[in-house]
Amino acid sequence: MKLVAKLGLAILPVLLIVGCGSKDVKEDVAPVGENVVVEDGGATTGEGTGGTLLDDSQAAANAAADADKDLLAERKVYFDFDRSEILGDYKEILNAHARHLIATPSASIMIEGNCDERGTREYNMALGERRAFSVLQFLTLQGVSKSQISTVSFGEERPDVEGHDEAAWKWNRRAVLVYSE
Repeated sequence: MKLVAKLGLAILPVLLIVGCGSKDVKEDVAPVGENVVVEDGGATTGEGTGGTLLDDSQAAANAAADADKDLLAERKVYFDFDRSEILGDYKEILNAHARHLIATPSASIMIEGNCDERGTREYNMALGERRAFSVLQFLTLQGVSKSQISTVSFGEERPDVEGHDEAAWKWNRRAVLVYSE
């Protein structure tokens, strides 16, 4: 019993400090679908007095579609030499493609893995496959169904830019997203 009393006395100051530091904050949030009147200086809920009916899911979908339009035009993901990890620059593009594929279950995509001319044919085919698989894995982690995605490796067989230097090679180390809807 003495142990419980000592423990209670040790915890009491901590609880008082934590309890005094918090503030109750109440937010007036309009439920989804309720009329909202927007005026200079803010918005309030109204009783059907000319407010705008909000549908959060539709508004979010419209905003995402507008933002994704430019990103969906990007169909190539480039890689560092001898690597298959997706670089940060391309994650936003792939996220847009993932949202599109999730929203359009009838759409399917072929991911084509490509390499520059360095390395043996066998090595480049395997590297192209790893690059395509990296994109597939990224998309499926975002929620895209695997049944919507297929992959193929072309290795070094389909260069985007002809040449035998880094200026050409950097454009050939890529995965290409090809839609069929």
